Amino acid sequence: MTYLFAFEKLDVWKLAKEFAVKLYKITEAFPREERFGLASQMNRAAVSVASNIAEGSSRTSKKDKAHFYQIAFSSLMEVTSQLLIVRDLGFIENQEYERLRLIIYEISNKLNALYKSQLP
Repeated sequence: MTYLFAFEKLDVWKLAKEFAVKLYKITEAFPREERFGLASQMNRAAVSVASNIAEGSSRTSKKDKAHFYQIAFSSLMEVTSQLLIVRDLGFIENQEYERLRLIIYEISNKLNALYKSQLP
């Protein structure tokens, strides 16, 4: 088996990675004119969540770790805002939106716990 880095063992990173993959698949169905607009921005923000968790886990100080977990949370809130917009534009059905919100809620709870674990 391949060696796993610390971030790959984190449930929150696994969820964030799955969320990013799911979002990429969903945004493929957006109108063509949104490929380089909202879809691209959503995908980058979703990838940022997982990426910042990974980067934070590699930091040696708790302060640095907490900082990157906070950035990950901010990116997650960015995606949440964008999902509200695409739902209102009719790019996704409300049922899909609700499924994604449940995943966001789970990621946010785990991310907050990880962030708090780094505070003095």
